Amino acid sequence: MLSVTSQQKRALVAASLGWMLDAMDVMLYSLVLVAVQKELGLSPGASGLLMSLTLGAAAAGGLLFGRLADQFGRARAMMASILVYSIFTGLSGLAQNAWQLGVFRLLLGLGMGGEWASGATLVAETWPAEHRGKALAFMQSFWAVGYAVAVAVTWLVLPRFGWRAVFFVGVLPALLTLWIRTGVEEPQMWRERRTPTPLAAIFRGGLGLRTLIVTSLNAASLFAWWGMFTWIPGFLSLPAERGGRGLDIAQSSTWMLLMQAGAWVGYVTFGFISDRFGDKRTYTGYLLAAAALVPAYAVARDSQTLLLLSPLLGFFCTGCFSGFAIVSSALFPTVVRGTALGFSYNTGRILSVMAPYTIGKLSETYGLAAAFFLTSAAYLAAALITTALEETRGKALE
Repeated sequence: MLSVTSQQKRALVAASLGWMLDAMDVMLYSLVLVAVQKELGLSPGASGLLMSLTLGAAAAGGLLFGRLADQFGRARAMMASILVYSIFTGLSGLAQNAWQLGVFRLLLGLGMGGEWASGATLVAETWPAEHRGKALAFMQSFWAVGYAVAVAVTWLVLPRFGWRAVFFVGVLPALLTLWIRTGVEEPQMWRERRTPTPLAAIFRGGLGLRTLIVTSLNAASLFAWWGMFTWIPGFLSLPAERGGRGLDIAQSSTWMLLMQAGAWVGYVTFGFISDRFGDKRTYTGYLLAAAALVPAYAVARDSQTLLLLSPLLGFFCTGCFSGFAIVSSALFPTVVRGTALGFSYNTGRILSVMAPYTIGKLSETYGLAAAFFLTSAAYLAAALITTALEETRGKALE
């Protein structure tokens, strides 16, 4: 029977809620994108470029907050990142033109990029090896919860108060930092092994190869995810003559909630499947399934087929990211874990920043359905890269 200490529980709750609210804040943009385009006069390409700007800033934020996590503590870095993304999500609701919105989305990205690295490192160092995979998968699953919360907020607020009010709701995550400050301890592992280590350490010798592999893997899978999921709300809601499926807001919101329910199950299930079959094999299986499901979803015409495929798409296309959290946390030593995870996860974001823009631009000529096939190829590339990974099931942290 799993025995959980209060410290482990608080660390997992804090990291999970931080990741959930991170997802909520960043996905609000995709969910109000059609309304923002209309009021600010943005083209699909320009709209995608703003999301790309956020992802690029997230890479810088991941490196910055990863370093802060190694030097000053995992909980402290996580708290600071939550404050940053909350404040600038709220300010996005005040933007009067594309330039102002771009600045706010860029600064939001800094905090967004920092939360995952500090939170995942906090959980990995607090939980024992035999349960680390399950804990990290549970934490990762809260991205789906955050996406679902964003859908619910948009559904309730957008029709009544407009897209600006939706962004104002994004300030609320800042309240979480009050509890983190007093209720979450730094991991004993970090306190005992804390040593100033240069950034260059993650590029040397065996660590350099690991950094290259996990960064490339994350770049491919994040290109696929952001390229697909930035545009799914528009794909479902746009009329058929504009390449969409013509669902009303109630239908599209329901379909996306089902997708996030499937994603949550996929995230959590990953930890149990990987304990049985191995991290590497499970990761590869998820990515291959994602590569197969994307084309099926893109060509589906009727709402019932989309309804049936939505939870499966969430299960594999989003649930696969539990694999990255589990594998990468075990590949790097404590003294550089925050830096390594922040760099690899968020440099992957830098390399994937053109995904929303690329899919948006392709959609102007070929339609969203055809553009989504590129994301399927990216999932397949990620699956091939996993063959270079080490098996990390049950590996003790260094």
